[in-house]
Amino acid sequence: MTIDTLDRAPTQRWHDPGEMTTLGDIARYHAAVRPDATAFEFEGRVTSFAAFDAATSRVAQALIAAGLTPGDRIAYVGKNSDHYFELLIGAAKAGVVLAPVGWRLAGREIAYIVADTGARLLFVGAEIADVIAAEAAKLPAVESLIAMEQSAPGWPLYERWRDAQPAADPDLPVSSRDVVIQLYTSGTTGHPKGAMLTHANIIEGRNQTSTDDDPRLAWSKWDASDVSLVAMPVSHIGGTGWGLVGLYNGAKGIVAREFDPFRVLDFIERDRISKMFMVPAALQIVVRQPRAREVDYSRLRHILYGASPIPLDLLRECMEVFGCGFVQQYGMTETTGTIVYLPPEDHDPAGNQRMRAAGLPMPGVELCILGPDGERLPPNAVGEVATRSSANMAGYWRLDEATKKTIDGDGWLRTGDAGYLDEDGYLFIHDRVKDMIISGGENIYPAEVESAVYGHPAVAEVAVIGVPDPQWGEAVKAVVVAKPGMAIDPADIIAFARTRIAAFKAPKSVDVIPALPRNASGKILRRELRAPYWEGRERQVN
Repeated sequence: MTIDTLDRAPTQRWHDPGEMTTLGDIARYHAAVRPDATAFEFEGRVTSFAAFDAATSRVAQALIAAGLTPGDRIAYVGKNSDHYFELLIGAAKAGVVLAPVGWRLAGREIAYIVADTGARLLFVGAEIADVIAAEAAKLPAVESLIAMEQSAPGWPLYERWRDAQPAADPDLPVSSRDVVIQLYTSGTTGHPKGAMLTHANIIEGRNQTSTDDDPRLAWSKWDASDVSLVAMPVSHIGGTGWGLVGLYNGAKGIVAREFDPFRVLDFIERDRISKMFMVPAALQIVVRQPRAREVDYSRLRHILYGASPIPLDLLRECMEVFGCGFVQQYGMTETTGTIVYLPPEDHDPAGNQRMRAAGLPMPGVELCILGPDGERLPPNAVGEVATRSSANMAGYWRLDEATKKTIDGDGWLRTGDAGYLDEDGYLFIHDRVKDMIISGGENIYPAEVESAVYGHPAVAEVAVIGVPDPQWGEAVKAVVVAKPGMAIDPADIIAFARTRIAAFKAPKSVDVIPALPRNASGKILRRELRAPYWEGRERQVN
């Protein structure tokens, strides 16, 4: 179904969830049809759908009162919170775009992203307030800093800021094609890029999936009794996207401030979680907890996982312990998350050919494999994976050339991954066209890390690669060449990098070699550096 209508008035009589066309409609619809049911629960704070709808209208009114107009940006830096989703849906009602920023990033990285958005208001979690205060001078566009939970000198407190406004829905004419959220993904140039996602990007696919009766999609169906755990960071599509899927389906969302493997089992047991999304590295930590085999999982129906394939041994262990259906999901920020799924039926603890697959396209998603010259390749031929659907982003914020390189004139988005389609339409990921490293579900680009390491006084050259890691899938390794007469201390290189970039991006190990391998044009041959570590493995991603 193609959606081109404007946002409906809050007084509309809702008949079907398919009538939702904007994020604001999600709050309106559920407030109308099940007002007393719980939308979110966060650390003892329980919010009904009616209260959530009212809170989002107050947020929208507060943004309008602050002088923001449709298309303006605001930013959020902090851990997960139910208030984040209020802010997102409230901004949607006002036609304002929200950019969530990872709180684990280094201060200068946060400042770069916030400045790039041009955000006029910055909403700040208590855990990052000191860092933001130190970087405030680098944010000239920010007119006001708003504290989400704990007052800071001169900063309004979020709840007071919100509740100073009426709960009347502003009923602005918001189009489903308007951008509503801007998620930042690391770039190969070393600077993050803002992927602009529209209301339709988020909602159209949900509408199509909810009405598709393919039995392989049974895992995607929700009912009023479902309880979802939102534990992945909201600065990622895996956190925000998963939270919105549950909200769209009217499920209760249990919001975890951050992923804590020691608390996940408590959530499952206490809150009777029925669906959750995690990266395999997180699942590994949870399933290895001493009491993992003592918890009652009778309400847990499905675990969805993504960002990296799951090792067969870990899958066997998880299937044995959790006793629920598993669904692999493949996607990226630029595709608003999941575009390919591997259903529970294809998850065999004994192992099978399809266990190596990323899976089948979601309803409304087209896939093709492109050769070096952009030609379409036949089944089983490896090339670059391209996709076309209503979920493809509107583009990169203020980066027209980068957008054109990613999405062609016919709407095909190049993923940067190499793979093939078999005769049955299953997608298999073979390797990555780009050099991105995925460690514990985090996307890390070598250029960012190389830039951080290169400034070390003993380093003449550096190349960064991903190497296999049994826990995180891949680990960051720096391969360096020392300056003449200088000695390299690996521990010092790692510590130096951590002062310049987030700890999860910093190298976990350092190799010192006489010279980096290069081709005739001088380009570093990362494949030659990677090869010894991946020797004997079927895939060059872990």
